[in-house]
Amino acid sequence: MNIYGIIILLTLLVSYFLGLISDYLNIKNLRIELPEDFRDIYSQDRYELSQKYLRENTRFENLTGTFMLILTLIFWFIGGFEWVNQLAISISGNFYIRALIFIGILSLLSSIISLPLSIYETFVIEQKYGFNRTTPKVFITDLLKSLALSIVIGGPILLLILYIFNELGTIAWLYAWIAFVLFSLILQYIYPTWIMPIFNKFSPLEDVELKEKIMEYAKQVNFPLKNVFVMDSSKRSTKSNAFFTGFGKNKRIVLFDTLIANHTPDEILTILAHEVGHYKKHHITQGTILSILQTGILLFLLSLFLDTKGLYDAFYMTEQPIYAGILFFGMLFSAIELILSIFFNMLSRKNEREADKFAIETTQMKDAFISGLKKLSEKNLSNLTPHPFYAFLNYSHPPVSERIQYIKSVKV
Repeated sequence: MNIYGIIILLTLLVSYFLGLISDYLNIKNLRIELPEDFRDIYSQDRYELSQKYLRENTRFENLTGTFMLILTLIFWFIGGFEWVNQLAISISGNFYIRALIFIGILSLLSSIISLPLSIYETFVIEQKYGFNRTTPKVFITDLLKSLALSIVIGGPILLLILYIFNELGTIAWLYAWIAFVLFSLILQYIYPTWIMPIFNKFSPLEDVELKEKIMEYAKQVNFPLKNVFVMDSSKRSTKSNAFFTGFGKNKRIVLFDTLIANHTPDEILTILAHEVGHYKKHHITQGTILSILQTGILLFLLSLFLDTKGLYDAFYMTEQPIYAGILFFGMLFSAIELILSIFFNMLSRKNEREADKFAIETTQMKDAFISGLKKLSEKNLSNLTPHPFYAFLNYSHPPVSERIQYIKSVKV
């Protein structure tokens, strides 16, 4: 095994063992006694159920992670990538058709392996703890819709990137970067109105009192809002949330119907104010810029490694097709992504605190915000006592107990 193979193997193993260690610490950090801040919302039985849910999910994730790692290494070391490439070559002499066959076969194999795991998670674990409302029909329909989108959107993007790197020479990465930026902006614009409705139904908020409260707040903070939408999330899960998506005229705030069912108007308003805070504090713009910069650096580095024979040798390839090189570089770059993910989580947690502060300062409703967060935790069976190391690696939001203490400390 050459240096590229060693780096990729070490990255896979380090990532895997970091996950195991953080999971172990997270489980060990569970406390028998219900935290005092949550005694007005959680019952002791519900608290114990949240811990059982965490333990079962953790065991399942560890087993699936181990299983997927073993399969990946076996496929790698028996020359699976070379076998798939030779099969693609035997089917077609056209470079672009071979690329689609190569990526398609690998994606199909991944989907076949992941499908029973996804079924078990949805229809056994989530069902056991009262979350699942997905019917087999909805589950299958979602799979088919996702597959269709992958073919309709993913296929042309893959072919475009391959064409750019195959035909446009040394500055191909720059053209690819420009194409990515244009596509990502277009996708952000059409995603709320064209893609999301493929999976869920979005209806204008009908609750007159709540709608007036939200529209009045939006006017107060100068947030351009034409309507608030309710998503039929209850057809898949009982879990609750709210989010902001889109830009320009396609900006929209979306409430899960389960959120409306379980929260008071004031609680919902503070949760929405948090989402508006992300917009007003320019977190969405910040995230977009960082994503664009990261992609530009990634594409530039990709251009340096695509012709590196050692990268292909690490996977026992006898040829150097660009479509395989992109995949292998992604695995090589995962070492850097592991570090970047920690940085982005730290930045995200900082932004979440800023959005929390914005919500408190503009609504003047600390108690409603805190009770709303508590209800979300209780309904979603959130872990109330995550280990700091686990939260450091994985949490994009501060733990709910920290958020509540921070909200209490904000002066209004």
